[in-house]
Amino acid sequence: MTDPALTQPQEVVRTPGWRGIVADWSSDQRSFKTASWGKVMMWVFLLSDTFIFGCFLLSYMTARMSTTTPWPNASEVFSLEIAGQHMPLLLIAIMTFVLITSSGTMAMAVNFGYRRDRKKTTILMLLTAAFGVMFVGMQAFEWSKLISEGVRPWGNPWGAEQFGATFFMITGFHGTHVSIGVIFLLIVARKVWRGDFDTGRPGFFTSRKGRYEIVEIMGLYWHFVDLVWVFIFALFYLW
Repeated sequence: MTDPALTQPQEVVRTPGWRGIVADWSSDQRSFKTASWGKVMMWVFLLSDTFIFGCFLLSYMTARMSTTTPWPNASEVFSLEIAGQHMPLLLIAIMTFVLITSSGTMAMAVNFGYRRDRKKTTILMLLTAAFGVMFVGMQAFEWSKLISEGVRPWGNPWGAEQFGATFFMITGFHGTHVSIGVIFLLIVARKVWRGDFDTGRPGFFTSRKGRYEIVEIMGLYWHFVDLVWVFIFALFYLW
């Protein structure tokens, strides 16, 4: 006969306080029990990337506050001349609008992905990628404009030499993230359009049959990139 004690549900013993929290997270019994490894690994990657961007931005603030040379005026440096009119931060405002709009299209792509609407999911992901390409293109124009005006990583004609180094490092690192995101958006969009997630076709980035989870994982990455730009915009262009 089966021991009745073995058929009864076992009560989970929880350690109170901080030791219980550490035990739960380290043993992975409750913290990530309902999350897939894809989501968990993306969150781990984003957490590590947050530290990197945080170090870059802290370095920028430290350099700016410690230098005795006047820091360039962002409204002058990042201005455009259109029809003889001085337009401060116009390009940056457009770039910010494009990237924030892309977050909306990505969110809708995730929504339609879980509804298994292949056509709308593909269109919205391609639209998000197009916004990303627009952003990187405008960033390339901004770089070329500043380089033609004499800005270099080791100096610039408007003041503190650290300006060029911090600008190219921070915006270049972020632009690289956007470019990588665009590539992966195109790859996943192609898989959605072919129906790989409906048929379970084997290959890279293909989850279990009937699961569009990779679209949500891409959404996590893309929203992170957009959020980081908000901090760059506030600290670099508005400060």
